[in-house]
Amino acid sequence: MSKQTRQILTPEPLTAAAFAPYGTVIETRDRDFFMINNGSTQRFHRLAEVMLGKPGDRGIISIFRAQGLEMPLQIKLLERHPFGSQAFMPLKQNPFLIIVAEPGDTPEPDKIRAFITDGSQGINYHPGVWHHPVLSCVPEDDFLVVDREGEGNNCDEYYFAEDTRIELESDH
Repeated sequence: MSKQTRQILTPEPLTAAAFAPYGTVIETRDRDFFMINNGSTQRFHRLAEVMLGKPGDRGIISIFRAQGLEMPLQIKLLERHPFGSQAFMPLKQNPFLIIVAEPGDTPEPDKIRAFITDGSQGINYHPGVWHHPVLSCVPEDDFLVVDREGEGNNCDEYYFAEDTRIELESDH
């Protein structure tokens, strides 16, 4: 008989330093800018990089419409994109939840972390970072997504064993 593993994730506020092992936080707070358009526009330049891993890859822009999920949420799977980065920027200024684990052959349950954005922050996952599919904090939300299109499978999914119970608890 196998022993059941149970882990509770509580989201921590998203900061650039805490998220650095997994990717980049996309935000304008405390970031340098320069003026363009005859001085009428601040350009916060190169807040994140689109990373493409194979010749012939293309960076694409999509909109994902996500449905909110009931909490607490049992985390059954994480996914990763080995050949490119994947960025999410909320279009309606709603906070959203992030669940991540560092790159590796499989995600390590005891090293999974949860974050919550402030509604103005986006994120850009580095290639190979394990993460949960987008998690809306409201019944329906839209995200601008920048990621890779090209040859080869760029989405690996990892399903946790039945006796591994990872729950996300959030009041959002």
